[in-house]
Amino acid sequence: MITVRSSYRVFLLGMFSLVATTAVAMPAAEDVVRSTTDQTVARLREQKPDLKVHPEKIYDLIHELVIPHFDFPSMSKWVLGSNWRNATDAQRDSFIAQFRTLLVRTYAKALLEYSDTDIRFLNSENNPNSNVVIVKTEVDQPGGGAAVPIHYRMHISDGSWKVVDVSVDGVSLVSTYRGSFASEISKGGLDNLIAKLVDRNQKIALVTPEQAKADEEHTSP
Repeated sequence: MITVRSSYRVFLLGMFSLVATTAVAMPAAEDVVRSTTDQTVARLREQKPDLKVHPEKIYDLIHELVIPHFDFPSMSKWVLGSNWRNATDAQRDSFIAQFRTLLVRTYAKALLEYSDTDIRFLNSENNPNSNVVIVKTEVDQPGGGAAVPIHYRMHISDGSWKVVDVSVDGVSLVSTYRGSFASEISKGGLDNLIAKLVDRNQKIALVTPEQAKADEEHTSP
């Protein structure tokens, strides 16, 4: 029903390394990613034995380190396109919650697999006429193979840099989901898409139904 090319699994290591900083002055977008990558990798390696036994604990790590640094309202608005304008407030809130849960649960397993890969930072793109910065990286694939370029589009929201899109090997996460979701909405409407996301999120959860329900409540607006 909802598919995203398999290469998106690669971007997780970088995506999930965006943790909060304590500096008084807001750091540059690239500095936020660069300075905290080692901390995140260390955390993953430290918890790896426990995560092998209790993989569901990866959700707590994601909620703690990742969710605050993604602008899901903006991402959801762009993903839905014109359907966002026609949506009610309740539909918007439901979609944001389910879209966020989808990303967390879809890529949680990949995060466990990519904790030992290397990340290289390339030159970032800064537009002096906007608050958007594209942080460019390359991530090695486990087992070899060509490094995958991963670009993070970030903007300033609530006084800090937040991710609004991720491009893997030239393919935009937002654009990919936008096409997939638009097809579903055209078939049955936005409520139908949200219902399918709920079902999808339950099926891909690493936890029991009871734990999955608690996790969903944790990610609700």
